[in-house]
Amino acid sequence: MWLKFGVSRSGELVSVDEVGRGKTRLSCLYCGGPLTARKGTVKEHHFAHSGQTCQPVVQRIKTKAFPSLPLYDNFLIQLKGEELERLKVLWRQYGLQQRPIPKDLIEFRWVLKGLMQTERNFSQFTNLGRIPVGALPLGRFNQVQEPRLLEELDKLERSANVAIAAGLSNAEERRADLEIYRVQFRRILLNSLYFLEVRASGQLFHKVGITTRPIEQRIKEVERDMRSHFVQVEVNLLGLWQHRGNVELYFKHRYQRFNFLIGSLTEYFLFPNVDKVLQDLNKMEIKVLSEIENSLLLDKI
Repeated sequence: MWLKFGVSRSGELVSVDEVGRGKTRLSCLYCGGPLTARKGTVKEHHFAHSGQTCQPVVQRIKTKAFPSLPLYDNFLIQLKGEELERLKVLWRQYGLQQRPIPKDLIEFRWVLKGLMQTERNFSQFTNLGRIPVGALPLGRFNQVQEPRLLEELDKLERSANVAIAAGLSNAEERRADLEIYRVQFRRILLNSLYFLEVRASGQLFHKVGITTRPIEQRIKEVERDMRSHFVQVEVNLLGLWQHRGNVELYFKHRYQRFNFLIGSLTEYFLFPNVDKVLQDLNKMEIKVLSEIENSLLLDKI
């Protein structure tokens, strides 16, 4: 995990995705030092200090401890590759048929992590356990993730407040952690999830994405992108879900086997039965913002 945010001269946090490669006018939230955007093809894009990296950032890079949204861009629940493969096998053999799993096939650590629950001599997948194998419907995914988002915000806020009130030496670091988390949380709330149907030169496929702008504007951009690859293009909106920016990456994880690569574009899918996908999307409850979430959008937290 790398440093993904810098501070502008006006005091706003700016993502590495919003700047070009090279030296920037941004500074480190932890030490105030100047930052350079590293945007290569091997490591994920991140900020590095233009001079010597400060100790708080070094420590977080080593421990992968930068504040991040729970179940947002990683759905493997800290499973090692071998563990994940065993979990997938169990899902195919038992979970798909909704059969109870013999208890002697279950690793105790899975139970401790909340991926499995046991009853007598049998076990079964929990909602959390269905996430690594992409088997949890989108509506239930929200039910699992949303409480964790708020719990993490509360934990970081209490930690920062205690440190500041007690005058601890790491108070500014804890405040910085809170600010980084708040910006990430606010961004997913600002974004709407959209699902598009694309008809291009006789082919039918679909696109998922998020946007903070009017959907009509985004559709025009998609049409422009498609005309670089196809002669005839027609794009139709099948669904728009406000404040659901958290769902896009899990959707891609859940439906990755249907991914349809078009050049360097990765948000397109070729579904054998799109009706089932639409049902999955439409079973998500309308997002009703809590008081805390509303405060985030108004930047009052």
